Amino acid sequence: MRSVRSVETQQQRMPALIRYSHRAWLVPAVLLVAVIGVDAATPHSFASASWLVMVPVAAAALCGPWVTALFACLSIAAYPALDGIWAKSQGIEDFLLVLAGAVLAAPLSIFRAQAAAYVRHLRGTAETTREVVLRPVPPGWGGVDSAARYLAADVEARVGGDFYDVLATPYGARVILGDVQGKGLPAVSTAAALVGCFREAAFHEEDLATVASWLEERLHRQNLLSVRLGAEDERFATAVIICFPTDAPEEVELVNFGHEGPHVLGPDGVRQVPSDGGAPIGLAHLAGGLPEVRRLRLGADETILIVSDGVTEARDRQGAFFALRAHLDRLVGVRGATIPEHLVDEIAAAVVRHTGGRLRDDTALLAVRRFPGAPPGRLR
Repeated sequence: MRSVRSVETQQQRMPALIRYSHRAWLVPAVLLVAVIGVDAATPHSFASASWLVMVPVAAAALCGPWVTALFACLSIAAYPALDGIWAKSQGIEDFLLVLAGAVLAAPLSIFRAQAAAYVRHLRGTAETTREVVLRPVPPGWGGVDSAARYLAADVEARVGGDFYDVLATPYGARVILGDVQGKGLPAVSTAAALVGCFREAAFHEEDLATVASWLEERLHRQNLLSVRLGAEDERFATAVIICFPTDAPEEVELVNFGHEGPHVLGPDGVRQVPSDGGAPIGLAHLAGGLPEVRRLRLGADETILIVSDGVTEARDRQGAFFALRAHLDRLVGVRGATIPEHLVDEIAAAVVRHTGGRLRDDTALLAVRRFPGAPPGRLR
């Protein structure tokens, strides 16, 4: 699996001020030219030189301090120049208005630049957090071909309660994808706790049922800590764990903690693995126990796709849900469509198109298949 890549950075709608920040200087430049043009084209009785006050104000809102200072100086210099050419000034009051706008624009631009730097710092922190929860995985790791995508509903935060990982273990590759109930930092903290637990338990424990019990216990302790720290609600998480056992190359082991069943794509079509109603992680005591470990047949040319509810519950402007199964059915038979890298790219891009870039929930996708030609990698 290649390093984690967010489709949002390529296709999801970003604020215009961020997308076109390198061209922001065009706005005050166009305003400056427009004011000069209007002043030149209008009758002598129509004085528009005072409109120059808009130029440094616009620069302060969109550009950096140095660019703002440049347009402030240009505005101050343009006023007497226009007055000298067309003699349409309304007096010293208009010039003082332009001068005041230019003087105020400088500190406003500095304050805005400081705020933007702080936001960049927060985004960097969020990126670091994401790398901890959703770390990069080498290609062919564990002897499987895998790919994942993460789309954050909050474009600036870029991290939420969805999580996934791929492990190389002595018992075969093991993968997980889950979704923590709730949002914000508590959900991120819970996701990090579960991922950390999975990385240790799935490597050391041969029995997948034991791995499941470790996750249940870890979330129980996480909830106890959160309550002691003042949290009002205990959290739970849905998840799917899949193991590619080394002793059964045509089978996989699966544990489903109340998550939507994975889809399996192959030459014969698409099939969905039933969820069987297992309890989410953290709610086993209410359901009478942990979900069972199941063995499923998986062909060498079949790919498993696991998604979070950000995919299945994605809506367009009319409120229609994203039709994942119909989209997968259309992909069957398309050359290379079941390659994990291509599959997650196609589904993630389709979700972004369906929602118009306005995701309401964090979205995670993980596709995996056996990859006999890949090096197994060093076991951790």
